[in-house]
Amino acid sequence: MSATEERSATRRHVREGCGRRVVVVGYGPAAHRLVEALTGNGFDGTVTVLGEEPRPAYDRVALTSYLAGRTAEDLAYPAPAGVTARVGTRVTAIDREGRTVVTASGEAVPYDVLVLATGSAPFVPAVPGSDLPGCFAYRTIDDLDAIREAARGGGPGVVVGGGLLGLEAADALRGLGLDTHVVEMSDRLLPRQVDEGGGAVLRNHIEALGLTVHTGAGVRAVEAGPDGRAARLVKPDGEAVEARVVVFSAGVRPRDELARGCGLAVGERGGVVVDSGMRTSDPHIYAVGECALAAGMVYGLAGPCLAQAEVAADRILGGAATFEGADLSTRLKLLGVEVAQFGATSGALDVTYMDPVAGVYKKLFVSDDARTLLGGICVGDAAPYDTLRPFVGRDLPGAPSDLLFAGAGGDGIDLPDDALVCSCNNVTRGRVRAAIAEHGLTDVRGVKECTRAGTTCGSCVPALGRMLAESGVDTGRALCEHFAYGRAELFDIVRVRGIMTFSRLIAEHGTGRGCDVCKPVVASILASLGNGHILDGEQAALQDTNDHFLANIQKNGTYSVVPRIPGGEITPERLIVIGEVARDFGLYTKITGGQRIDLLGARVEQLPAIWKRLVDAGFESGHAYGKALRTVKSCVGSTWCRYGVQDSVALAIALELRYRGLRAPHKLKSAVSGCARECAEARSKDFGVIATERGWNLYVGGNGGFTPRHADLLAADLPTEELVRLIDRFLMFYIRTADRLQRTSAWLESLDGGLGRLREVIVEDSLGICADLDAQMERHVAGYADEWRATLEDPERLRRFVGFVNAPGTPDPSIEFETERDQIKPVLIPLEAVSR
Repeated sequence: MSATEERSATRRHVREGCGRRVVVVGYGPAAHRLVEALTGNGFDGTVTVLGEEPRPAYDRVALTSYLAGRTAEDLAYPAPAGVTARVGTRVTAIDREGRTVVTASGEAVPYDVLVLATGSAPFVPAVPGSDLPGCFAYRTIDDLDAIREAARGGGPGVVVGGGLLGLEAADALRGLGLDTHVVEMSDRLLPRQVDEGGGAVLRNHIEALGLTVHTGAGVRAVEAGPDGRAARLVKPDGEAVEARVVVFSAGVRPRDELARGCGLAVGERGGVVVDSGMRTSDPHIYAVGECALAAGMVYGLAGPCLAQAEVAADRILGGAATFEGADLSTRLKLLGVEVAQFGATSGALDVTYMDPVAGVYKKLFVSDDARTLLGGICVGDAAPYDTLRPFVGRDLPGAPSDLLFAGAGGDGIDLPDDALVCSCNNVTRGRVRAAIAEHGLTDVRGVKECTRAGTTCGSCVPALGRMLAESGVDTGRALCEHFAYGRAELFDIVRVRGIMTFSRLIAEHGTGRGCDVCKPVVASILASLGNGHILDGEQAALQDTNDHFLANIQKNGTYSVVPRIPGGEITPERLIVIGEVARDFGLYTKITGGQRIDLLGARVEQLPAIWKRLVDAGFESGHAYGKALRTVKSCVGSTWCRYGVQDSVALAIALELRYRGLRAPHKLKSAVSGCARECAEARSKDFGVIATERGWNLYVGGNGGFTPRHADLLAADLPTEELVRLIDRFLMFYIRTADRLQRTSAWLESLDGGLGRLREVIVEDSLGICADLDAQMERHVAGYADEWRATLEDPERLRRFVGFVNAPGTPDPSIEFETERDQIKPVLIPLEAVSR
């Protein structure tokens, strides 16, 4: 029978009622995709989903975000219309002859077509103590709820398994405040994704975050403490690792027990055997996802599992789709480290780049004639991934050594239409391009809805934006999929309409619930417009980690405290206070590049006590944690310097006090130099001032950061009053019109008309908005309040500053804290060693 005849016969079979009752066992992402594909393509029978978990299908790829604040409702997939979904229903048996499935309650549910989407179960080594209280799997929302509850008392935690899910679990334990260890049997982390060199770089990254890594190590036993709960993990060599919480993430096993029980063919190592149409040895039963064994392989990545679901749905509808395997390339960010692998991880030749200082490792594998790309590995910088993955098995588009540094945009490389842009949903570039052209798509949201690209892990969303631009679509300046406006437009909406909350803004001018892009942006806009303390009410939930605790988080999980020292001027008395605070709290001190003192190593519950000591001595927050004014640096000026022509210190202090607390799209830095010798480095700042004999020169749009740029001269020989007025307008115009996270340097370069246009607006008042800009700045100055002091005076705000181990109450005497680094320990290094 030809494929066309088979399709026609199957469609007749469906029409005649033989396939009208579809029952799906399991309610995970693969089951959800299958049901969507059925109902979205005209299936007019009944679909019943029986899920064992007490909740509908949810996004397991984003499971770890549940511990970071997202709710189960945030992760849940929308229920397809016309489907009967029964959660909390466990299926115990399949009666193939009677075509029914039997639930734990004894109910028999009839089917014409049955789909097994039972997924997989975590592999827990059969070692003594693995079932003790305090031992967990890392698979479901219920698992994460149990882990969070067990972690409330703090202490050490161990993750068994250093693969993808294991490192996610380790990040979760670290986020819950546990001293986290990772135990991996292989000689390196991510053994399936990276080689020895990549594993070493990844390990350095992870250990720098304060985690302890044990490779080449298994588990001999988990031992209990006096309370009967897990207390330590014992490795085969006898070494014990203290462990209040133990998470097993050492792999998964297909859940094929129902198939075994009813006599379906299963693989030697597990998995329900299916053909290319996802049909089992029983023609009325399909299997998809992590329980299916397709061509001898069980797939554990989202992309292949979702593709299998779509194939099964097409076959049920009478189609002839086939599953011929899938791309196993992966790109992800684990514990803040980018990792990518594509194609083969070995080959005849390889080209390697390694920068141990920056923590970057890249390797390409090529054929013996160096013409064909076989695969690659990236750790620390995955920018080449999107460009190079489509060329696996093809001729290299350039020299291998150059391709190691290919950017995410392709750097002019023409990618083929059959290249995957979204591996999670198997969407090619050609499909995206066709959708844009055929449906007139104009934004990323439309592309996602039309093709499903970008709807799972989201890593390909930037590529979708680039493809829209490549297709000649004016993508506008939409902030994200929840707002059709850019940051500048949202700023005006909030300002003009007097909107005070994110919920009102998204209800009236957006869609959905918001995301990690729009929430911090709106928080910054509200703060720029003086909408109360950033930790009050709804605003608190919008802040990122640093603003959330009014301090800068460091790589080991502690925080730094930076009091404001306007202009760098400080009295001996206040200097002594800082020293005493650092001594009493065991903090490491560092003079910053902005003429301030950074106090590093504070735990979250120590922050209010540190602030109180500083506030009582006259200090206030230096806003080192926020996208706000950081410092106004100065030289000693005419007061002390024989070259100085103006009092740079007095002006720097006045400017810093005027603009302190001013929230902006990005951090702001400034400096005032007392003469043309430029000792304060004013031309590398967002706005800088250099004294002349006749007044002040104002420079704007400088940046001494990742992409250095000298500031441009906006106006010369200004009297102090006019100087301040122009700075007011420059800052407010920037805050109104810049894009999200755009530095003043990039903003000025992108401004239509550049510096000349800026002069027209803020000097000549070509738009007639200068009075409004002036008034807006005056409102900021008049409404300023120190965030540290305001927090100390409010018990409700103080409630968030609670650690896991030592709070509430006195420190636990059984716990010792070690300093990250000795305060002062000079080491003499020979000059020739530095030269090497």
